[in-house]
Amino acid sequence: MEAARLLRQGLSQSQVARAVGVHRQSVSRWTRELAQSGVRGLRKAKHSGRPPKLSAAQLGDLERALKRGPEAFGFVSGLWTAGRVRELIEYRTGVRYHEAHVWRILRKLNWTCQRPRGRALERDEAAIRGWKR
Repeated sequence: MEAARLLRQGLSQSQVARAVGVHRQSVSRWTRELAQSGVRGLRKAKHSGRPPKLSAAQLGDLERALKRGPEAFGFVSGLWTAGRVRELIEYRTGVRYHEAHVWRILRKLNWTCQRPRGRALERDEAAIRGWKR
C-alpha cells in the first residue's frame, strides 16, 4: 500500500523500490496490478513463494510444546537446540525441516537464541566469595 501511495505521488518505480526496500520488478508488478484493478486488486494479490508447510494451528501447537520444555519429550537437558526442535516438529506434524530453517520458524514464533551460563548447579557462591578473598 505504501508503494501504491508513492506511485500515485509520481515517484519512479526505482525510487519506490528503494523507498520500500524491494526489488524494482516487484514494484513493476504492483504498478500493473494497480493500473488493472486499483488498490483493491493489490490487497487481493497473491503471495509469491512456496506456501508454508505448517499451518497457523500447527505453529501454535509447536509453541505450546516448546514451552513444556525439552525434558517433557525425553531429552536429557532443558536446552532446546535446532536439532531437537527439528525432531519435535517432525514428531508432532510429520513435516521435516533442515536445522537452518528451524531458526526461521523459531524467529517467526518470537523465540530467540539463549545460551546457558555454563555454571554448575552445585555452585556454592559463599565458598567462591571466600576463596576470592
